[in-house]
Amino acid sequence: MRGLLVAFCLAFASPALAVEPDEILADPVLEERARELSKGLRCPVCQNESIDESNADLSRDLRILLRERLVEGDSDEEAVQFIVDRYGEFVLLRPPAEGANLVLWLAAPAMLLIALGIGAAAIRRRAAAPETAALSDAEKARLEEILKS
Repeated sequence: MRGLLVAFCLAFASPALAVEPDEILADPVLEERARELSKGLRCPVCQNESIDESNADLSRDLRILLRERLVEGDSDEEAVQFIVDRYGEFVLLRPPAEGANLVLWLAAPAMLLIALGIGAAAIRRRAAAPETAALSDAEKARLEEILKS
């Protein structure tokens, strides 16, 4: 019974519950801004979760830092840039498509086009290959002889 309860809790657990009650700002407008911004910041520990979804201690620290910056009067861009300056562009779930990141954004479509080109060339080559001639009577007899032994 206990296992069923644990499975139920895990199945319906909300990732938004990672934000602790003591982190929530009194101003609902600032809290909403913080929630929106934290959805775009990657947890450096979990790497595939936003800091809003992650229970890691570092994510908690980043959520608190983000809220502190907003309380101090930073704009959304300034608050995010403050964290990016400290932790690098890796903390952005959607890094900007410029500079070195442009290579990452263009690599997947380029590789898809290359794969499609290779596939099309292979299909064309196979279609253009001459058909093999049928075996002559002497070759058939020799094959039968080999198969019998």
